[in-house]
Amino acid sequence: MTGEDLAAAAAALEGVPFRLNGRDRHYGTDCIGLLELALQACGREVTLPSGYCLRQTDPLAWLPDPQSCGFAPARLPALPGDVVLIRLGHGHTHLAVAGIGASWIHAHAGLRRVVVSPDLPDGTVIGHWRILSTQ
Repeated sequence: MTGEDLAAAAAALEGVPFRLNGRDRHYGTDCIGLLELALQACGREVTLPSGYCLRQTDPLAWLPDPQSCGFAPARLPALPGDVVLIRLGHGHTHLAVAGIGASWIHAHAGLRRVVVSPDLPDGTVIGHWRILSTQ
């Protein structure tokens, strides 16, 4: 699996309904579920945390170790398949996957669906990881 594979798998979920703690392409997913579904579509069996609230004061306390999911720390500029953790506001964090062609894929709670957009949601990047390619 490459970053491009992960980006394509995430983009294939565009339009999936938003559902907090969701992990299903038909019934809905959230930003963490989007990453889980995309990784699984690429053949990487992972189960990411669920059961959390929409607002978290310390998201790093419940996120799994990125390395255990096949990621390493990275820096901008983002490459396809990179995952960023963004602080949108107090207690509100969000994951987004870098797409192909300078796009971002994320589960947008306000629009109630997974979207592909040209920009990251407004906020501060507090984590950035890159998939370790397996060919």
